[in-house]
Amino acid sequence: MSSGIVSAAYIGAAVLFILSLGGLSNQESAKRAVWYGILGMAIAVFVTIFGPGVYNIFLILTAILVGSYAGYFISGKVQMTEMPQLVAALHSFVGLAAVFIGLNAEMMLNSIITLRDSGLQMSSSELTGFGEKLWQKDSIEIGILKAEVFLGIFIGAITFTGSIVAFGKLAGKLDGAPKKLKGGHYLNAMSLFSCLILGWMYLDGAGIWSMIIVTIISGFIGWHLIMGIGGADMPVVVSMLNSYSGWAAAAIGFTLGNDLLIVTGALVGSSGAILSYIMCKAMNRSFISVILGGFGGKTGPQMVVDGEQISIDVDGVASALNDANSVVIIPGYGMAVAQAQQSVSALVSKLRGKNIKVRFAIHPVAGRLPGHMNVLLAEAKVPYDIVLEMDEINEDFPNTDVVIVIGSNDIVNPAAQDDPNSPIAGMPVLECWKARQVFVSKRGQGTGYSGIENPLFYKENTRMLYGDAKVSIDALLPKID
Repeated sequence: MSSGIVSAAYIGAAVLFILSLGGLSNQESAKRAVWYGILGMAIAVFVTIFGPGVYNIFLILTAILVGSYAGYFISGKVQMTEMPQLVAALHSFVGLAAVFIGLNAEMMLNSIITLRDSGLQMSSSELTGFGEKLWQKDSIEIGILKAEVFLGIFIGAITFTGSIVAFGKLAGKLDGAPKKLKGGHYLNAMSLFSCLILGWMYLDGAGIWSMIIVTIISGFIGWHLIMGIGGADMPVVVSMLNSYSGWAAAAIGFTLGNDLLIVTGALVGSSGAILSYIMCKAMNRSFISVILGGFGGKTGPQMVVDGEQISIDVDGVASALNDANSVVIIPGYGMAVAQAQQSVSALVSKLRGKNIKVRFAIHPVAGRLPGHMNVLLAEAKVPYDIVLEMDEINEDFPNTDVVIVIGSNDIVNPAAQDDPNSPIAGMPVLECWKARQVFVSKRGQGTGYSGIENPLFYKENTRMLYGDAKVSIDALLPKID
């Protein structure tokens, strides 16, 4: 396969990736967008394997088959509720690949420089592929390559360890509370400064040992950064790590001289960064403060919540729904855990059959992954036109008869507006307490993933429907007239 065909195929794949990203912005075009991405990646992999200068194809195909089977097997066992931690785990693979490729490039570069210095001619060296590219580089190009290697290892190691910590927190294997070592940000700053000094030494001729130390220190930075971020900010963390993995892939692309990998990495890195910024804005967070672990912990004595949580049974909720003219449903991670989306969809169909106006209110950071609730509702075939974002529906709550909150906590917490010492102070929330009646479907009286008390549960117009969300909704269905 000629280099011209490879270049044309890479351009086509890049266009498909851009169309895929654009299509994911709309629920109706999302399925088509996924297929664009699959086709683009299939083209990219095929032309890369069978392009010029690629050898050991049998080993490459064997590795692809093993990896494909592993991905198929794992994805088949992962529930939708486990998708956030799966995404975090996959980000770690990209970071680890960047580290390995960077270290391998440095080892190959040293071997080739030794061969060149010995007086051996390239025609006699039997070099192919990447090795041949390295042989042809002059001193300036070698300096640029070393800078690319340093960036790839630095970003990759941060992505790897940060993603592992994010996986642990999302999976409940690590405490979701923010934790930092003594010294906090100063420790991170000193580690960053040490990496920059080692990078300069590497560019000035230091050996691979400098990059090994950079790997260790960068890994510590990734671990310490994500450990210092609280549970309330984990959706931003997942998006941020997505961005990191993209930039790590772009650095790999520069190192390997693969234009498509550079473009793809830049697309992932920039889109992840933009999404992280949008989510921080939706949470009234400073992007820099979040990624440095500046939020997620207590900022002072929090407001004391007076009163008690008043429970209600299914009959009481059904009576209110049968008398309502407008209903808003606010889904959260609890709906995902209970796998109640199909039951919720059935409830919506019954209510709309009674000419009751039903809509969904989606907060930008509902769940533990951007777009988590939208995916669940789409899976349950909920009509797109009744799924509204926070800014579209917040003004309608005073005119809403019934709000049903299913497994949500922080995104409906009035403390964000009323308590300046709350960890989520200033975060825009769904103002559901302004509706006439609020029913909260919840397993128990716990504070939820982020550990923040919610005054909504104690308000006069709020009633708690305790129990598994799916069981509760299923019991509610036959009572809707």
